[in-house]
Amino acid sequence: MRRLDFRLIAGLALLLLAGCSGGSPLRQSNFLPLGWLASDNGTAQSTAPPPATAELRPVADPAPLATVLSASEPTAMRSDAGPEAAALETSLPAQQSNSETYLIGPGDDLNIFVWRNPDLSTHIPVRPDGKISMPLVEDVTAIGKTPTTLAREIEDKLRAYVKDPIVTVIVSQFVGPFAQQVRVIGEAAQPRAIPYRRNMSVLDVVIEVGGLTRFAAGDRAMIVRSTDGKTENIKVYLDDLVNAGNVKDNVAMEPGDILIIPQRYF
Repeated sequence: MRRLDFRLIAGLALLLLAGCSGGSPLRQSNFLPLGWLASDNGTAQSTAPPPATAELRPVADPAPLATVLSASEPTAMRSDAGPEAAALETSLPAQQSNSETYLIGPGDDLNIFVWRNPDLSTHIPVRPDGKISMPLVEDVTAIGKTPTTLAREIEDKLRAYVKDPIVTVIVSQFVGPFAQQVRVIGEAAQPRAIPYRRNMSVLDVVIEVGGLTRFAAGDRAMIVRSTDGKTENIKVYLDDLVNAGNVKDNVAMEPGDILIIPQRYF
């Protein structure tokens, strides 16, 4: 029988302590190399054992790492998110979509592009009756529609001649429907109808028409506005606004307004 020496007894005691400790389970790194405990001839090997303190160091508990990872998860991705997190998520303001879209009107210039069919692509104006005509498609109503809606309608009409047509409508000159126009008459450099833009003021209108003529009586100008079937006359002072820079006379415009600039008396 092999003779047990002091080192063998010490090694067995250390193994028992490592196995009975309430810490982490036994791993290969917890055991001391057994080669130095005993040899075939009952004598101890000359190789010195590694330091017991380095081999018996407790294995790090992986639980804190899992806790950190769980805590760093976004609230929306965690399955254990409580009702407070759900309430916070639903209380966030939804992004408002811009519902204002441009509507085609008579006089607009349209570029109609049909993919892979250059013979069908064309540049046409909208007729005064609000319709357009293009190759293979006749008399399509364009007034009051968005460019996307008109493109889908043209695609439906082209399916009888073209397989899976893809149409794009691009407005190159903007006038808009009559209800969305601002008309300027009288002593303007270029009296005409212009498309209404959001937050448009009477100064913007004067700039669009190239200013006033030298015969204009700007302080006697008037805006004619129809609201709920009632006509309202709003007096504006364009001379004070343009020449004196009096911004308090910069009246806000509405779709369908008519700006009348009379001629001054001599």
